[in-house]
Amino acid sequence: MEKHGVYLGPRLRRLRRDLGLTQANMAADLDISPSYIALMERNQRPVTAETLLRLAKAYKVDFSDFGAETGPDLIARVQAVMRDPIFTDIDLPQMEIADLVHSYPGVAEAILRLHTAYREEQFALADRRQDGAGDGIGMSADPVAAVRSFLAARRNCFPILDAAAERLSAQIAEAGGLAPFFQTRHGLRVRRIPAEVMAGSLRRLDWHRRDLLIDDTLDVASHNFQLAQQLAYLTFEQEIREATQEGHFETDNAQRLAHRALAAYCAAAIIMPYAAFARAVENRRYDIEALSRQFGTSFEQTAHRLTTLQKPGQERVPFFFIRVDAAGNVSKRLNSGTFPFARHGGGCPLWSVHQVFSTPRKVVTQWLELPDGQRFFSIARTVGSGGGAYGVATVERAIALVCEAPHAERLIYSRGHAPPPAPTPIGITCRLCHRASCTARSEPPIGRQILPDDYRRTDAPFGFSDT
Repeated sequence: MEKHGVYLGPRLRRLRRDLGLTQANMAADLDISPSYIALMERNQRPVTAETLLRLAKAYKVDFSDFGAETGPDLIARVQAVMRDPIFTDIDLPQMEIADLVHSYPGVAEAILRLHTAYREEQFALADRRQDGAGDGIGMSADPVAAVRSFLAARRNCFPILDAAAERLSAQIAEAGGLAPFFQTRHGLRVRRIPAEVMAGSLRRLDWHRRDLLIDDTLDVASHNFQLAQQLAYLTFEQEIREATQEGHFETDNAQRLAHRALAAYCAAAIIMPYAAFARAVENRRYDIEALSRQFGTSFEQTAHRLTTLQKPGQERVPFFFIRVDAAGNVSKRLNSGTFPFARHGGGCPLWSVHQVFSTPRKVVTQWLELPDGQRFFSIARTVGSGGGAYGVATVERAIALVCEAPHAERLIYSRGHAPPPAPTPIGITCRLCHRASCTARSEPPIGRQILPDDYRRTDAPFGFSDT
């Protein structure tokens, strides 16, 4: 702690309101003047070490994460924002950013909020353009799209949730595992119950009997994930609620989906704590199967977690993640990178994620090139869910992780071969792809005039004029 203290105005105000105190009440408890409380909350005075000690003594508060958004972390967040292409023509030395954060933390926080809102509006605008503005259907009518936009605007990374889950993970390890932790901390007994008794539920909390019931057909990875997600609901309800409120969702369905998504985020962060997982990722060169073995997780859970490693100052390779079924329906999409996947409509059939169903559980790599020349590296494989007993239905899907080409050398999957001179040319979606010679095209692109085929039939499904 620096002698002059740190500026924690918003956090001090939030603490006071959570405790139900007025500024006069808190001032009396800390033996300082109400006006000084007001100055600290407006970041016009720093919170000194002595004041922090008084706060801890008066309210029995654990301040290990009280200043989590200050100092280096806040500087790293602002620096990450300033790398946005919109600021490329502005000279912003790191020293100036650090000075801004230290001298005007409120302004820094405002910049972060404005940039998050800007990204959300970018995604909303892209949705309206893709849908064809004027059809009267806004993104608010689609709760799934609203939640995807919410996660994408934050690069699917919530450092506050990661920090809280990391501390909880350490406590679980001390208790001897998830089941013993439920027993000692919450007085709940974990029981595996036959699927027919669970009546269609994978997990059910029975407060009356103090039991947490889990479908006994779940494999170990799914069993642990369900335990961790229930623990997230019990432990991080306030943190999750505050995070979802930032999304300003217009429907209850979107709010509930976001709440569930962040509970799942916390579950993954409990099982795969950020610092330990990030170290392992580098040591194993993003080998998903090896990481799965190390953390006792499934291939899909591990791949999903890789998209969340964008904590400012501790970033790893930014990935795009997608999960599709054999019919091409997208059931999950997360983006911490820059891969411009179509938000609506089908993807490109030339992308291997649509072809790996013919080679179950085999990792297929592919170099991709978009029409604008951007190159990416793709890792695709099938994953399964369900099953666990004879006659129980299983669902086979394909997942893919995609990163920008310059990051590929860090992945074990690119070892031994450089980008080919002619990577697979793909489009975002047929309606936005203007590659006239593509034989896999399913529909013409927007804005191109289709030629008649009375006298000539092209190899491609459609022929187009040059204008």
